[in-house]
Amino acid sequence: MGFLDFFGSKKKKLANFRDRGAIILDVRTQSEFDLGAIADAKHIPLDQLPAKISEVKNWNQPVITYCEKGGRSELAANMLRSHGVEVMNGGGYKWLSKNL
Repeated sequence: MGFLDFFGSKKKKLANFRDRGAIILDVRTQSEFDLGAIADAKHIPLDQLPAKISEVKNWNQPVITYCEKGGRSELAANMLRSHGVEVMNGGGYKWLSKNL
């Protein structure tokens, strides 16, 4: 799979999640969030996520995580996935905001 194939398949998965009512979860710090966020995104900083797993599970919706560049959102996605949440890493804020 080439580089462009990866982003094409990511866009398809993103569209599928959005079509099913996915919740956008911003896992950046409060100061990053305050500088700008995706409209209607829920905000739970990564360091607070372990204490809020049950809250996320109670949403009963797929979740798309994002952060500034994609690393923390991958950690968040893996954490949520290990607790049975259907989740995808949306990556960085700029990319995701352009592709929703």
